[in-house]
Amino acid sequence: MTAELPETPSAHSPAPDWMHRPITAEEYDSLPEEACADIEIVDGMVVMSPSATKRHNLVAQELTYALKAASGADWRAGMDFDVRLQDVPLIIRRPDVIVFRADALDIEPTRPEHILLVVEVVSPGSETTDRVTKPAQYARAGIKYYWRVEQANGPAPEVFTYLLDPATSTYRATEVFTGQVKATAPFPVEVDLTAI
Repeated sequence: MTAELPETPSAHSPAPDWMHRPITAEEYDSLPEEACADIEIVDGMVVMSPSATKRHNLVAQELTYALKAASGADWRAGMDFDVRLQDVPLIIRRPDVIVFRADALDIEPTRPEHILLVVEVVSPGSETTDRVTKPAQYARAGIKYYWRVEQANGPAPEVFTYLLDPATSTYRATEVFTGQVKATAPFPVEVDLTAI
């Protein structure tokens, strides 16, 4: 029997019990949507996601718009929704940008087999997670393309692109763009990030 989960905490109440112990996929699915907005689940444990900066959000938006425009009828691009990488132990990530199959729009939960590309925009406090942990998890889950956006290395964001090597379940570096992205994979897409 699944234990009933309490409401999400307010600013003045202690964090509920479910935030301090491993939770199952069934328990997570029973949470209200607002409880899931700022968390990810790693090995069943709740991990709080830091609030994104305006610059972070603008970079993610520009990439989403460009990928959406370039993706064609078979794919959609979106921002900031749950991707269930595995059920046991539960791993749920919220990539900054996701390109997913158009025919999977109404399928819940979104799973790796629905996804072509995930993008993470690195921010202070997410460096190790976005550079090491998440790419390893996405690669093990079989997501074909990974892009990492670095904002702190100069005046314009740098976009590092990766392709999955299925033999090793790891990503190999493909291209690097500074400011102006002119990628050929997963499909031709151009976006100017210099004005952000």
